[in-house]
Amino acid sequence: MTRNLLLLVPGLVSLLVSLCAFGALESDQVMAELAAHPGGRARFVEKRYLAVLDKPVVASGEMLYRPPDYLEKRTLTPRPETMVLDHDTLSLERDKRKLTINLSRQPEAMAFIDSIRDTLSGNRQALIKNYAISLSGTLDKWVLTLLPRDPQIAALVLKITIGGSHGQVRNVEYLQADGDRSVLSIDPIEDK
Repeated sequence: MTRNLLLLVPGLVSLLVSLCAFGALESDQVMAELAAHPGGRARFVEKRYLAVLDKPVVASGEMLYRPPDYLEKRTLTPRPETMVLDHDTLSLERDKRKLTINLSRQPEAMAFIDSIRDTLSGNRQALIKNYAISLSGTLDKWVLTLLPRDPQIAALVLKITIGGSHGQVRNVEYLQADGDRSVLSIDPIEDK
């Protein structure tokens, strides 16, 4: 069950990380911006490159993040699916089927989720406990790289790369240990 749950990690990573923002290249400043981020909505296009397929699997939809513990990813195409992380509960809905998982009973998955939450909340100390992190580039084009320290997580996800410009995350890429990768492009929706 834990391994199957961890396979959901790429979708959760994109959901959790993509809606955060950075304000500068100094890690303390970046973490302060993360801590102050009010959340928001965004459109996404996700391309999953799988070794068993010739072409990427493309999905699109909308995401919502409300700090500190509510994240929603609504896939609209190619077929509707909703994934919601609310505190320690993960809910999935697809084809009129619903699945609810209490993540506190899945220590490996919870450790990973907490690491992402630490990113969103700007908790640098907790983040470096779980990841080796590096930030590079310029304010116009920066890149944050996360390398999992936990061997069980690293056995599934080798690297998470988050790119952006000024205070906005524009893409998230993660490389899985099996060589598959996922690239998420983000377009924020401005509230009127």
